[in-house]
Amino acid sequence: MLKKFAVALAVMIGLAMPALAEGVNHRVVFHVDQNDPKLMNLTLNNVQNVNKYYESIGDTVEIQIVAYGPGLNMYRVDNSPVADRISTIALELDGVTFAACGNTLHKMEAKAGGPVELLSEAEVVPSGVVQLITLQEQGWSYVRP
Repeated sequence: MLKKFAVALAVMIGLAMPALAEGVNHRVVFHVDQNDPKLMNLTLNNVQNVNKYYESIGDTVEIQIVAYGPGLNMYRVDNSPVADRISTIALELDGVTFAACGNTLHKMEAKAGGPVELLSEAEVVPSGVVQLITLQEQGWSYVRP
């Protein structure tokens, strides 16, 4: 009986080892809803730190920053205080994406009386809030800096 248990345990450990060796993939969504350069920079610092940590332990991470409301200014070509950092992060870090709220964009365009250009790194989603809900329902960890 003990011998069968030892064999079964050895098989289970053997099956688990390849999964442990491959590392874990984490998924994290950050939320920006304020037109505050300090908050935007804090968020980008968090993104870089999270990526660096998981990379250092052999894990991977997918990160998305969802911006809506006044936070959408983070992605505006004409006034983003962090445009250069977003470009650098997009080039240097695999797995980081930038989601822009379509609802907010349409309201900004209506107020401006024409198109509002976003950074090329930003992907418009129908709703920033719904994007946050959807990702959390899919198991993404949520961070609001």
